[in-house]
Amino acid sequence: MLRTALRNVLAHKARLMMTALAVLLGVAFVAGTLIFSDTVGEAVKKASAKNLSGVAVSVKALDDENAPVTGRGGKRTTALDDKLADTVRALPGVQSVRRNVTGTATLAGPDGIPIGNGWQNIAANFQPDKDGHDARYPLMTGRGPTSAGEIALDEATAKAAGHKVGDTVRFATDGPALTKKLVGIVTTDDPQVTAGGSLALFDTATAQKMYLHPGQYDELVVAAAPGADQQALTAKVREVLPKKRAEATSGTELAAEQSRMIAGKNEALSQTLLVFAGIALFVGVFIIANTFTMLISQRSREIALLRAIGASRRQVVRSVLAEAALLGLVSSAIGFALGAGLAVGLRAVLNANGAGFPNGPVIISPTAVLSALGIGVVVTVLAAWLPSRKAAKIAPVEALNTVEAPPAMRSLVIRNALGAVITGAGVAIMFYVRTLKDADGLPVAMAGGMVTLTGVIILAPLLSRPLVSLAGLVTTRLFGIGGKLAKENALRNPRRTAATASALMIGLTLITGMTVVGNSAQRAMDEMTTRGLKADFKVGTSTYIGLDPALTRKVAAVPGVEAAVPMSREAFQASDTLLGVNGTDLATVGEVARLDFISGSLAHAGANDIAVSRTSAKENGLHTGDTLDGTFIEGKKAKLKIVGVYEDNEVIGNTIGAASLMESHLTSPKVDELLIKTEGGRTGDALEKPIRHALGDSPLLKVQDHADLRKENAGDIETVIYISYGLLGMAVLIAVVGVVNTLAMSVFERTRELGMLRAIGLARGGIKQMVRLESVVIALFGACLGIGVGVFLSWAAGNLVNEGLPTYELLLPWGRLALFVLIALVVGVLAALWPARRAARLNMLEAIGAQ
Repeated sequence: MLRTALRNVLAHKARLMMTALAVLLGVAFVAGTLIFSDTVGEAVKKASAKNLSGVAVSVKALDDENAPVTGRGGKRTTALDDKLADTVRALPGVQSVRRNVTGTATLAGPDGIPIGNGWQNIAANFQPDKDGHDARYPLMTGRGPTSAGEIALDEATAKAAGHKVGDTVRFATDGPALTKKLVGIVTTDDPQVTAGGSLALFDTATAQKMYLHPGQYDELVVAAAPGADQQALTAKVREVLPKKRAEATSGTELAAEQSRMIAGKNEALSQTLLVFAGIALFVGVFIIANTFTMLISQRSREIALLRAIGASRRQVVRSVLAEAALLGLVSSAIGFALGAGLAVGLRAVLNANGAGFPNGPVIISPTAVLSALGIGVVVTVLAAWLPSRKAAKIAPVEALNTVEAPPAMRSLVIRNALGAVITGAGVAIMFYVRTLKDADGLPVAMAGGMVTLTGVIILAPLLSRPLVSLAGLVTTRLFGIGGKLAKENALRNPRRTAATASALMIGLTLITGMTVVGNSAQRAMDEMTTRGLKADFKVGTSTYIGLDPALTRKVAAVPGVEAAVPMSREAFQASDTLLGVNGTDLATVGEVARLDFISGSLAHAGANDIAVSRTSAKENGLHTGDTLDGTFIEGKKAKLKIVGVYEDNEVIGNTIGAASLMESHLTSPKVDELLIKTEGGRTGDALEKPIRHALGDSPLLKVQDHADLRKENAGDIETVIYISYGLLGMAVLIAVVGVVNTLAMSVFERTRELGMLRAIGLARGGIKQMVRLESVVIALFGACLGIGVGVFLSWAAGNLVNEGLPTYELLLPWGRLALFVLIALVVGVLAALWPARRAARLNMLEAIGAQ
C-alpha cells in the first residue's frame, strides 16, 4: 500500500501541483516568520551585547521629590556629580568610570523635515582620551567636539542630513533652533540609533549646560579591573550611592533586561505574522481536502479493485494519508527554503522603511525547521483525513458501476443541520457582542467571529444553490448556452463548489471586516480631530516637550493671525481622582475652540475657577458650584471651584482653567499646544512659514492645519489596513490556486462530457467560455459570502471601538466593496485561463472514448 501511495503521487504530479503550491505558500509564511524572528532577535542581541561591552556596573540617577528641577529653563538635577564619580573610581576593582550626559536633539534635514525618530534622537557627551578618541564613539572622520560651538554626528545621521565635516548643523533640544559646526563623524552600535534614531555629540561642559547643571551626570558607567567580580563590584558601588537618588545595575543584569525587551518586541511582531500564516494554512486546508476528494472520486475504480483483491479499509485510509504525508513533506521542504528567502527579504523591506534592524547572519534554528515541516505535514494529513475515510467506504461493486456517485442526501442533511446550529450560535454570540461597550469584549468577538465563519463554511453547499442559481440567470441571459452550462456545472457538486469558494470567502471576510472597521474608525478620528476646533493651525512639538509661553505673543503678532491661544496641560489630584486640566486664555479660547455649556460659564472665571466636560462630571459626580481640594504634580495645593459643565470637546479636554492657574502652581509652565486662528481661515505655506519663523524655526515644531491633523491621526489606521491587505493577500492567492486546481481537475473529470459537447457542435471558444464562466460564478459566490459575513461581523463588533472613539459609527466603504467584487471577477477569469485552454484543446474523438 505504501508503494501504491508513492505511485499515486508520481502518477498525478500535475493534479497535485496546485495542492503542493498551497501547502508550500503556507509553510513559507510560517518558516519566514520564525526565521525572521530568530534572525532579527539574534542580531539585536549581539548589537546590544556589543553596545554593553566593558560595562561592569551602570549607575543611573533617579528622580527625587526632595531635589526638584531648578531654574525656569527646567534643567534636570541629579545626584551624580564629579565627587560621586571620583568616589566610585576609588573603589577596589574599578578600572575606569565613564561620566555620561544624555538628552535629545532633533536635527533638521535638507528640506527642513526632522531627521530620526522622536525620543530615539539621542544626544550625549563626547569623552576623549589623551589621543582625542572616544572608545564609545569611534571617529570616522574629523575630531570630537571640544567647545560650545561644535557638534559631532553619527554616520547615518550625517548622511541623511547631507552634512560633511565643516558644515553648519541646525538642530533643537527643547526650544528654538540652534546651530553648531560639524567637526566629526562617528560610528555607533547603540540600538536606539541603529533602529531609526539619530546621535548628536557635544563636549561634556556644553552637554551639561544644555541638559543638566555643571558637574552633574545622568549615568556613570563603571569598567571593572581584570579579575574583578562583577556582582561584588556592583554591591560595593551600591554602598556609596545616595539612597533613593541613584541605582546601580550590573552589566549582566542590563544585558538580561535588554534581551527581555528585545524578545517582547519581536514576539508581538512574530505572533501577528503567525496569525496571518495560520489563516493562509487554514485556507489551504480546503484546497487539499477538495483535491483529495476529487482524486478519490476519479480513482474509485482503482480503489474498488484494491478492495476486491484484499485491501482492508484501514489500508486504504493509510494509503491516502501516506500520499498526503509525502506530498506535505516535499511541499514543506520547498516552502521552508522559500521562507528563508522571505525572511531575508522582509528584513530588507522593513529596513528600507526605517525599521533599522542590525545586520547579521540568517539564523535557522532546529525549532524553526521542525515547526515548519511539522505544520505542513500535519495540516496536509488532517485535510486528507475525511477524503481517506470516504475512500475506505467505497464498495468494490458500487465503484465498478460508476465513476462518480453523488453525495448521499443523508450526509448533506446532517451537514446542513450542523451548519445551521453552529451558524446560529455564532450569530447569537455576535449579537451579544453588539451589547458590549469596550475593548474587553474583543476575545468574545473573535470567538464569535470564528464560530460564525465556521458555520457559514459548513452551510456553504446549501447556500450555493440559490446564490449560484441567481448568478446563473445573469450568465444565461448574457452568454446563452455557455452561461447555462457553467451554472449547471457549478451546481453539479455543491460540496466541491462550496469548498472552492470557501477558501476565497475566508480571505475576503477578513479583508472586508478590517476595511469596514478601519474606514469607520478613520472617519470617526477625522471627526474627533476637527470637531470643536475652530482654529486653522495647531502647533506642538514632535517630542511633546512644550513651547516657551513667551512665544505666544510673537505668533500673535504675525500678519494674518487673528488669535494665538496657548494650551498647557497638567494634572491634579482631587480626593481619589486624578484629573487633567487645560490652562488657557479664557478670554480668547472661544475663538479657536467650540465650547457649548450645559450649565454655568467661564464669563467671570477667576484664577482658581475651572469648568469640566459632561463626561468627566458624570464619571466623578461633579456639578457646577462644587469645590475641589486639588494637589498639583509639584505638591502645590489649591481650592478649585467648578463654574461650569460643557459638552465634550477633544480640543479642550476634560477640564479647563485659566493660564494663571498653571503659572502659580508650576515652577516651569510650558505651552503644550498653540491654537491659531487666521484671518479668513487662511492656511498653507504662505502663513505657515512666518509662524515657524516666529517660533524659532525649530525642527521640533509641528505646524498642522486640519488636513495635516486628519492625515496624522488616521494615518496609522490606514497603514495597518494596507499591511493587512498585503498579508491577507497570501490567503487570497492560495484561494486562487484552489480555483485553478478545482477547475483543472474538473476538466479532467469531465473529459468525455467535453468531447460530447464538441461533437454536437459547441466550438472551442464556447468550451473556453463555459469554463471561464464557471470559474467566475464560483469566485462571485465566494465573494458574496465573504463580503456579507465580513460586513455582519464588523457591524456586530463596532461598539467595541466606541470607548476610544465616541464618534464611531458604521460606514460602509461602497467603493472598496465594489472593488472587492471586481477583484473576485478578475480572479475568476485569471484562474480559468489554463483550465479553459486545456479543455478547449481536447481531441474530440479521444475525449469521447475516455473512461
